[in-house]
Amino acid sequence: MEQKKKRFLYKLLTRLILVPIGALIVAIGLEIFLVPNEIIDGGITGISIMLSSVTPLSLGIYLFLLNLPFVFLGYKQIGKTFALTTLLGVTCLAISTFALHDVPGLIEDQLLSSVFGGLLVGVGVGLVIRNGGSTDGTEVLAVLFTKKSPFSVGEIVLFLNFFIIATAGFVYNWESALYSMIAYFIAYKMIDVTVAGMDGSKSVWIISDKAHEIGSAINDRLGRGVTYLHGEGAFSGDDKKVIFTVITRVEESKLHSIVEDMDENAFLAVGNIQDVKGGQFKKRDIH
Repeated sequence: MEQKKKRFLYKLLTRLILVPIGALIVAIGLEIFLVPNEIIDGGITGISIMLSSVTPLSLGIYLFLLNLPFVFLGYKQIGKTFALTTLLGVTCLAISTFALHDVPGLIEDQLLSSVFGGLLVGVGVGLVIRNGGSTDGTEVLAVLFTKKSPFSVGEIVLFLNFFIIATAGFVYNWESALYSMIAYFIAYKMIDVTVAGMDGSKSVWIISDKAHEIGSAINDRLGRGVTYLHGEGAFSGDDKKVIFTVITRVEESKLHSIVEDMDENAFLAVGNIQDVKGGQFKKRDIH
C-alpha cells in the first residue's frame, strides 16, 4: 500500500511539473514564432489563433473557452484524470499566451517560423500527452465522431485539421495556409517523437532453425533478453522455434546484421510499439 501511495504521489508531482512546462513550450512556439507571422496550428488552437486575429479578444481567452466543452466531454468519454490533466494543460497554455502576448516575434521569416514554431508546439503538446492530458479538444471530438462513422480517429483528426488550416487561406493568405501545413506536419511528427521517446521501441519476431544461436547472440551483443516461443508451420506442420524480443530504434540495424550472419533465410519481422513496461526491458551491461 505504501509503495502504491509513493507511486501515485510521484505521478501526480510529475504531472504538476511537466504539464505546465509543456504548455509553456507550446505558448512560446505560438506567440514567439507562429502567431506573429500569421501561421496557425491545427485543431482548436488554429481556430483560436484566427479568431484572435479578427476580434479584439486575446488568444488565451479563446484557447480556454473553446477547449472547456471538450474537457467536459473528455471527462465523460475518457475519465476524470484525463479531464483534470487537460484542464491543467489548457489553463497553463492560456495563462502562458497571456504572459507572452506582448513579446515581439523572434524572426520574421515565415519558413523558419513554421519550422521552429512547429518543433516547439510538437514537443510541448507531446509532453502534455505523455503525462495523460491534452491541450486541444479536436481528438476528443474525433473519438465521438468515430463511434458514428467508419473512419478512424486519425483520419477524422486529419480531415478536421486540413479544413481548419485551409481556412487560414481566407483569413490571412494562401501562403500562410501553406506554411501552416508545414508547421502542423512538423508538430505532428514531434508529438510522436516526444510521446514515444527519442529511442522508440520495436518488437521483433524471428523464426529460424538456429533460434538458440540467434537468441544467444542478441543477448550477448545487444544486451537484450529474448523469449523462445513454440510455433507450428501451417503449411508444413513442422515445429518452429520463435524468438521474441524488444529493442530500440538505434539497435535495429545491428539486429539485422546478427540475424543475417547467423541465418540468412530466417524470417524477421520488426514492428513499432508505443510503450514498454515491466519485465526486463532495461538493457543489461555487455561485457
